[in-house]
Amino acid sequence: MYKVCMVSLGCPKNQVDAEMMLSLLEKGGLEICSAEAEADAIIVNTCGFIEPAKAEAIENILEASQYKKEGRCKALIVTGCLAERYRDDVTEEIPEADVCVGIGSNKDIAEIVINAIEGKKQNRYGAKEQLDLNGDRILGGPPYTAYLKIADGCDNCCTYCAIPKIRGRMRSRRIEDCIKEAEDLARRGVRELIVVAQDTTAYGEDIYGESKLPELLSRLCEIDGIHWIRTLYTYPERITDRLLDVISCNDKIVKYLDIPLQHVSGEILKRMNRRGDRQSISSLLNKIREKIPEITLRTTFITGFPGETEEQFCELAEFVKETRFERLGCFPYSAEEDTLAAGFDGQIDEQTKNDRMENIMELQMTIAAEKNSEKTGSVTEVLIEGWDDYIKCYYGRTPADAPEIDGKIFFMSTRPLKIGEFVKVRINDCIDYDLLGELEE
Repeated sequence: MYKVCMVSLGCPKNQVDAEMMLSLLEKGGLEICSAEAEADAIIVNTCGFIEPAKAEAIENILEASQYKKEGRCKALIVTGCLAERYRDDVTEEIPEADVCVGIGSNKDIAEIVINAIEGKKQNRYGAKEQLDLNGDRILGGPPYTAYLKIADGCDNCCTYCAIPKIRGRMRSRRIEDCIKEAEDLARRGVRELIVVAQDTTAYGEDIYGESKLPELLSRLCEIDGIHWIRTLYTYPERITDRLLDVISCNDKIVKYLDIPLQHVSGEILKRMNRRGDRQSISSLLNKIREKIPEITLRTTFITGFPGETEEQFCELAEFVKETRFERLGCFPYSAEEDTLAAGFDGQIDEQTKNDRMENIMELQMTIAAEKNSEKTGSVTEVLIEGWDDYIKCYYGRTPADAPEIDGKIFFMSTRPLKIGEFVKVRINDCIDYDLLGELEE
C-alpha cells in the first residue's frame, strides 16, 4: 500500500477540500501518514489568494521536494488555489513539483497520486464546477471543532480579489446536505461547528432565490451534540434583521460576527466594487450592538488601496478608534494579477501601505487590551483545547474567539479536565490579546 502525506495551507474552506481529498485517498487504497519522510507521495494543498500566501505555498513545495532526495517520496503533487490559478505554470516554474491538480479534479486525486507514484505524471484540470461540495472527510483538526463549508466560489467580484477567477461563481449546497453533514460531524464528536463560505450571507441565493443562512442556522441549532455554532465571513450589506434575530434567540449560536468591511470611505469602497460608506456601516454596527449587546465584532481592513489618500486613511483610523472592534485584522493592499484594481491609477508604495497597516494595528492593540481589561472579574464559558506544560495550566477559547485568528484564555484548575470539554472560567487578568483566569468550580 502506498503512503501519502498532505500539507494543507490557507483558509478553512481550503482545509475542508483537503479533508475531503484525504477521504478519497483512503477510499482509493492509499494509506494516510503524517510524516513526509515516510510518504511515497506528498500533496501540498495550496492557497493562492495574495502574494504572501503564494510565497508560503512555494516555500512548502520546495521543502517537500527535499523528501524526493532524502526520503522515499516518488511524487510531489500540488493542489488547491495556487494550482487552479496558475495551472501548468506551477510545474514549469517549479520543476520540483511533479503534478499540478486543479480543484475540478479533486475527485480523481487517488488515481492521480497512484499514477504519479508509478511514473505516469500528468497535470489535470477539470471544470471548477466539478468540485464536489458533498462527501466524506477525514478531519485534520482537533476532533471537537469542524468547519462546515456551505458554498464555494463568489459572485461579489471585488476589484482587488482573484477568488471569483480561481473558484468561479458561487455554488451553494442544499440545506439538506449541510444538515446531513453537520449531523454526521456531531455523531463523530464535534462540539463546535464553524460555518464558512466566501460570503456566508449570500448562501442560498443561487438556488433558492434568497439568502437561506438564517434558516440554515436555525436548523443547525436543532442538532444534538453541537454546543457552539459560529459563522464567519458575513458581508455587511446582507446582514438582515432576520439573521440578527436568529443569532440573538439561539443559545447555541455564539454571539460573534465576522464582518469583512475592508474600508469605510465611500469612494474607496466604490472603487473596491463594494457598497456602503462610513455612515451606513456605523448604522449597521450600532444596530447589531443594540440587538445583541454581548456581540463580539470582528472585521478586516485593507490599507493602501489604489488612490487611498491620507485623508481617507485618517477617516479609517478615526473609525477604528470610534467603533472599538473587539477583534480586528488589517492587511496592506496586494496588487494581484488578473484583478481590476491591479490596473488602477494611484498605486501606493509598499512602505506607505505597511506603515498605514501598522498604524491601524497599533490602535487596535490598545483597544483590545482595554476590552480585555473590562472582562476582569467576569465568568465565561471556555472550550478546553490543551494543557500548557511550560506554565502548568489549561488553555482554550471563549465564545469571543475563533480558532487560529483570535486569542486564547489560559486558566488554572485544581482538578484534571478533558480536552474538548466546556467549562466556566473566571477571568482574572489579561496579556495583550490573551486572557488569564481560573476554573469556576
